[in-house]
Parts: sequence; structure tokens; C-alpha cells
Amino acid sequence: MKRAEVFTPNQLPVVTLVSEHLLTKQKQLQEHLEQGGAVVAISGPSKSGKTVFVETTLGQGNLVQVTGANIGEADDLWRRILSAIGTPIPASKTTTAADEATYQGSIEGGVPGFGKATAALGGKSSNAVASTVDVKPDYLALLVKELRGTEFVVFIDDFHYIPEAIQTQIAEVIKEAIREGLKFVLAAVPYHADDVVIANADLRGRMLKLDFDYWDPGELAKIAEKGFAALNTTVTNATVTAFATEAGGSPQLMQALCLNLCFEVDLRETAPEPMQVNPNQQLIDTVCRRTANTNDYSSAIRVMKEGPKIRGTERNSYLLKDGEIKDVYPILVRAISSNPPELTLSYPNLLARIASVCAKDHPSGSSVTGACSHMAELANLASNASILEWDGTHDVLDIRDPYLLFALRWAEMA
Repeated sequence: MKRAEVFTPNQLPVVTLVSEHLLTKQKQLQEHLEQGGAVVAISGPSKSGKTVFVETTLGQGNLVQVTGANIGEADDLWRRILSAIGTPIPASKTTTAADEATYQGSIEGGVPGFGKATAALGGKSSNAVASTVDVKPDYLALLVKELRGTEFVVFIDDFHYIPEAIQTQIAEVIKEAIREGLKFVLAAVPYHADDVVIANADLRGRMLKLDFDYWDPGELAKIAEKGFAALNTTVTNATVTAFATEAGGSPQLMQALCLNLCFEVDLRETAPEPMQVNPNQQLIDTVCRRTANTNDYSSAIRVMKEGPKIRGTERNSYLLKDGEIKDVYPILVRAISSNPPELTLSYPNLLARIASVCAKDHPSGSSVTGACSHMAELANLASNASILEWDGTHDVLDIRDPYLLFALRWAEMA
């Protein structure tokens, strides 16, 4: 078995699938959809395994899978779904000026496994010259004709990317569709978990909500254990623990670290004889740096270190233990990226980290909290996503994307 078949950071895992801790959620998902006419909202942090959970629980062949990214209007989403199942969408009809005779036609389409959708076209005809005009398809009717009575589930991943106003329109169609027996699964990040209910309150009581969290190190370690066993290779517990800690709760990142270790030691496929790999700290660091290069957060990290443009008084600078002199923003970046890796940092914890990188005096109070707020705003703007949040009410800095934390720790520019 080849290494890229075992460790699959960008594909659905088979050999290294770890789902024992998700059995209850799998049962809840299956039972709720069994009722027919159902919607399930799955919320969890970025890279926490939501998509893999849905694909493995329901089977990729049973999903009509689309993404909420780059949706400019509600019709974009319905066109994506119908395109995924091969349904032709009527865009025009032919009419004449005389309007003396009525004609009726239809367009039929679909793919194996789906009921055919029929889109009616109508108009008037005579001996006059015909003209073509645009028509607006009835997307709800098309979806119902294609999917009612089937086992297929519409899976809208990254629902939170859809603009709020458009979510309202989509939720209205979903409400009517589930009345006709259609089934939907919507995946979003935690801070947008209630978007679909907010968009249409009538969905309350009809929706199952499943909350995900980052994986704990023990669950992540099973990925390595299963994978290296399949490759007839033993890796030290210290290495597995190091990777599970660095992965920040992300099974995808854990898969990438293990695969890159295989690359570094030239482990190409299942060893014919039992093999032992004993990486030293230098090799572990090399694997981490290599993995960090697969995701580019350079723009976000740059603005995090620079902070907002200085207006008026220069920021205070502080002497660091390595002899450099920096202001609060690069100091914050160093504090966030210091050991141990943590996605959620309270103000006291953050202050202790700041003190650990400074030689004597260090920023504190509003200097730190204000910088955290500005830093989050700049990072999110640079990445066009919510990857960092400062909760001013509870004084907590929350890194929403484990790949950002990993990049802060291991990317060359960090």
C-alpha cells in the first residue's frame, strides 16, 4: 500500500479513518434523516472533520454535495445542486407577437439514480416571427421532482460563506422542500451554527443540530497508529505525541504531518519487513516546516506583525530576550506562537506568554487588549475569512483555524 493511500490530508480517509468517538453523532444523524423531510445543521471549527464525518456516515454516493462559497444569489446555489445531479435548467421560452395558438413542451433530464425532472415550457404561436424571452425556472419544483422519494441528501458545505440576506431566501426554499420530503445537511463553523434557524424561525423543531469540537490528542494519535501499522512501520510514541500536539485538534493536519514524515524518511509504501523510524527533534521540526509550506498565511501573518498604520505617537517598544526591540504586535505574534500550542488564550495566559519573551518590561492592559482586537480585524480582512477573534467581553483570543496557529509556529516568515 502506498503512503499517499494511507495518509490522505486532502481526501476521504479509509485506512486512517478514526470515528469511534463519533458513533453517537453518526447514529443521531442517520436516525434524524430516516424520518424524511429533515434538515441537519453540523457546526464545528475549521478543519475539525465535519465534511469527512458526513461523507463517511452517509456515503459519498448518497450525497448531492455543493459548497456555499462564492454564492452571489440564491439561484446560484440551486443551479449548483441541479448541475450536480445533471438536471437541465430551462432558461428561455419562445413566443410570438400573434399569440394565436398555444403550445406546450418540456425538457427532461437527470442522471442514473435520480428521477427525471421535467421543466415545462409554454407559449403562444402563429405564423408570425417567433422571439425568445428569458424565464425564471421554478427551482423548488425541479428539486422536488428530482429528489423526492430518493435516498439522496443535499449536503451544503460551508453554509456560513453565504451572505446573510441570501441565507434567508435559501432557508425559505429549504423549509418548503423538507415538507416535500427532501433531506438537507448544512455544515458551518460554530459562530454561525444557528444561521439557518435565524434565517427562518419556522425551521425550529424540524432541525437536528450536531456540534463538533477539535479532536483531542489521543484521537489524533490513532491516525498515526493506524497509518504506520498499515505501512508495517513503528514510529516512536514521542513523535506521535509531538504531531498530535502540533496538529491543534485537526485530523486533516495530523494526516499531513504523518504523510510528510513518510516523505522525509523515504517511506514509499508498506515495508516488506517491519521497520522502525526514530525521528529526532531536528527531523520533527523539518516535517513541521514542510507541512507549514502547504498553506500560505503570509498575508495574515504580515498584518498581524505590522498592526494598523501608525498615526501620531509611535508605539512603545520593548527589549526581547533575544536582544531584538519590538512593539506590541510582533511581541503578540511571538507570544501566540510560543509553547505549548493553544488555540484559545485567556488574557492572563497571553500576558504570561508576553512576559516570557520580553527581557524586562512588557506591554500589558489596554495595550494588549487593543492590539488583540486590531490584530484579529486585520488578519480576517487579509485572509477574507474569520480565522482570529478577540472576545473583549471575556478577554479571550480565539484562533479559529488550526492551520493559522501552525503557520505562526512553523512558517518561515513567522
